Amino acid sequence: MKPALFKAHYLVLLLFPAATALAQETPGQVSPESARANFRRPVVLAVDDVRAFPDAPAGFNKPPAGGMQGRVEIFEYDSTVTGTRRKAVVYLPPHYSSDRKYPVLYLLHGIGGNEWEWSGYVHADAIIENLIAGGKAVPMIVVMPNGRALADDRPPPPDKIYSPQNAGGFVKFERDLLDCLIPAIQAKFSASTNREQRSLAGLSMGGGQALNFGLTHLDTFAWVGGFSSAPNTKPPAELVPDAAVARERLKLLYLSSGNQDGLISVSQGVHVYLQTHRVPHIWNVDDHGHDGETWGSNLYYFSQRLFVTTNQK
Repeated sequence: MKPALFKAHYLVLLLFPAATALAQETPGQVSPESARANFRRPVVLAVDDVRAFPDAPAGFNKPPAGGMQGRVEIFEYDSTVTGTRRKAVVYLPPHYSSDRKYPVLYLLHGIGGNEWEWSGYVHADAIIENLIAGGKAVPMIVVMPNGRALADDRPPPPDKIYSPQNAGGFVKFERDLLDCLIPAIQAKFSASTNREQRSLAGLSMGGGQALNFGLTHLDTFAWVGGFSSAPNTKPPAELVPDAAVARERLKLLYLSSGNQDGLISVSQGVHVYLQTHRVPHIWNVDDHGHDGETWGSNLYYFSQRLFVTTNQK
């Protein structure tokens, strides 16, 4: 960040306490009252909280006119974390073949969602397929798991979404992802085992998971994205304790939020920390709230930058 720009951002944080990053919320602190308060926080924008990209073009999340050539499968795997057999939605690109190894993008959903949120609500499979068809993204496998690592991992009823038990399942998913899901995906599908061919991203609660798990496991993930990350996000100094290591190992770190989103201060705090410690990243602040439009548009820009040789393209 240029000195004048950093000074402006720093002054905003001093003058407007509401702009400071939300402290990490532990599962025991999650409640409907805290959620309402967080979403109602005033949005205070610094001078560099601006768009890196326009909204994705019209039709970007619609199936191709000729129909989908890739396919979506339900994948089941055994979890030592929950003691149950769990499910993930897997997108396989057009002309998928066991004769080649594919990079893998893991996409994590929000606190009230499940393995269908990215596909059914954001239409991630159509977004990725359109990019592949247009030569704007490399063919990749996309894994959309259930990030709630509980024996009963169904989305809870509305009055139980913001509960300690539900939030706790998202913390437990770290070991489920690393110890159970990734090995199972690699055993079943023609997936690369190279960290530079593996990405982790998510929306809201899943955005916090992606930053928490991805940035603290750079031996596993080289491409990380947090879209509208929620207050489950760890403090930036815990996410990136060694800036030199992050600079060396990360191929891409992508942060985004809408400027109508009361949770923006979570991502603002991470962004300022990264700027201060000179960790390259993309920071995109669009004109949306906490909604599917921003998540789809940012997936559009994030995914076409994955698994290419130029860092931070």
